[in-house]
Amino acid sequence: MLLSEMKWTEVNQASRTTPIVIPIAALEQHGHHLPVFTDSMLLNEIVQRVEPTVHDRVIFAPMMWLGNSEHHLDFAGTMSASPRTYLDLLQDMVENFLFHGFRRIVLLNGHGGNMVPAQQALFELRQRRRTQTDMLLLSVTYWSCRDTSGNESFPFVQTEMGHACEWETSMIMRIRPDLVGPTNALPDVPFGDGFAPAHRAWVTSDRTELGHIGSPAQATAEKGELLLQQFTRGVVQLLERIVTWDGQPWG
Repeated sequence: MLLSEMKWTEVNQASRTTPIVIPIAALEQHGHHLPVFTDSMLLNEIVQRVEPTVHDRVIFAPMMWLGNSEHHLDFAGTMSASPRTYLDLLQDMVENFLFHGFRRIVLLNGHGGNMVPAQQALFELRQRRRTQTDMLLLSVTYWSCRDTSGNESFPFVQTEMGHACEWETSMIMRIRPDLVGPTNALPDVPFGDGFAPAHRAWVTSDRTELGHIGSPAQATAEKGELLLQQFTRGVVQLLERIVTWDGQPWG
């Protein structure tokens, strides 16, 4: 169910155990070859593919396109909410549904910079409602739900999501090829983690001059469709578990 198409009376009649999905994405630079709305376009595509499978059992809020993208501000076109503002925004959106008695709420994320804020927002919210034991507050990034079963595999160069990379470029090639600029001459930009096991505080310009991280020259629309299918299956599987949650921990 799409919240944007429901009447308030229909929302009010829904079971309070109905999972609420709040998609969160971003508007930020994606290198020389992809549009700034890439994260939001891809998350919207995932939602459109997932929703028919769980229709009548899950409510999807409209996508929140403004994300935590401070680390991309060196590149023109990026829009960002400051970290504390973004944390408060996420908590307010969740609180709206908690106020009306909904208890299973998922922040479905499509941008790497939102991962930590989404977790922190729900962590803080849980502390404020520590006596309420029937809540399930989850944050998940769609590419962490990848289900690789049942597909022929393509020879991906990357084994994980980068930025304006083989994966993202392939998916935009699949859904909006008209928005993809030339990729053949783009060099590989390594992921890099030379400070492990410590975690370095960084901004995007520390890691890439061009704005991408990964191997966009290896992207194809066929790879994009495969990835979209895998991510869609994984998100559906997660939502099915949330729908049938019996109050006990997983795993």
